[in-house]
Amino acid sequence: MSDNTFGESKETMPAAAAAAAPTMGNWERDTLEKLVFATVREQRATRRWGIFFKMTFLGLAFFGLWAFFDFDFTGSDGEALGRHTALIEIEGSIESDGSGSADVVIPSLNKAFADAGSVAVVLRINSPGGSPVQAGNIVDEILRLKQAYPNKPVYVVVDEICASGGYYIAAAADKIFVNKASIVGSVGVLMDGFGFTGTMEKLGVERRLLTAGENKGFLDPFSPQSDKHKAHAQAMLNEIHQQFISVVRTGRGKRLKETPETFSGLFWSGAKAVEMGLADGFGTVETTARDVVKAEDIVDYTAHEGLPERVLKKFGASVGAGIVNTLGPSARPALR
Repeated sequence: MSDNTFGESKETMPAAAAAAAPTMGNWERDTLEKLVFATVREQRATRRWGIFFKMTFLGLAFFGLWAFFDFDFTGSDGEALGRHTALIEIEGSIESDGSGSADVVIPSLNKAFADAGSVAVVLRINSPGGSPVQAGNIVDEILRLKQAYPNKPVYVVVDEICASGGYYIAAAADKIFVNKASIVGSVGVLMDGFGFTGTMEKLGVERRLLTAGENKGFLDPFSPQSDKHKAHAQAMLNEIHQQFISVVRTGRGKRLKETPETFSGLFWSGAKAVEMGLADGFGTVETTARDVVKAEDIVDYTAHEGLPERVLKKFGASVGAGIVNTLGPSARPALR
């Protein structure tokens, strides 16, 4: 019986192995298929990410080239733009190295006036003031362009604030429109700084300033202020102030209701500015284009800072100018 049983077991073993073989084959095949599909999915994902990064790089490269070369897709002659109102924005402080500098604003003015499709130029100003030199250069160019293009009026629309150097520019416009709550005016000039002589004496610090020229240490913040230097600085401020007053009187003409406070450096609300003749009425860029210019299409001619300038500033290209501005603010008159 045992032999018989042992013999039956020997006979049934091949059949069991044969039954197990297909099962093992299916498991290996399923595992292989899973590995293949996983590899394919990974390759597809890799290709998709590769395409994404390539397209992103190409987009950034294209944008960089566009910003660097300042491409103009609207056409240089402006004929394709049709009849429109030209817009130029002056935002922030009016300084030699900012977006409100003459080097930035004047080219925009020239493009706006020269465009055959523009029927008027609107300056939207939101500025507390700044350099009288930069403001004066912009005013001179506005007056020149008004003579060259007598049929293209210039309007100013005040945003939040149009004070001092900002109003210096606005006074050259044909009309000034404000919001009732805008800040307008501040027709004055200042020169500010600090004096550290008392602090230096308390700390026992001695100022050793050597100059060639009697007045070379003019307004040095670490030296006592002399009456002579103070009088000279005041005379210079008064002279620039008179230049400012002349621009306002010429620009506003008989509309200006002049009082002793008009040129005192005070500023007023937009509503009060209209009463005083410092502004002509209320309006926005849109209402000016629609109701005054009669050309609702608005084209922005503002020169915006490009990518290379932003990168250079980010990595410190303007550090030198910043140091100069920090060390010497008292040496420059300011319309603010």
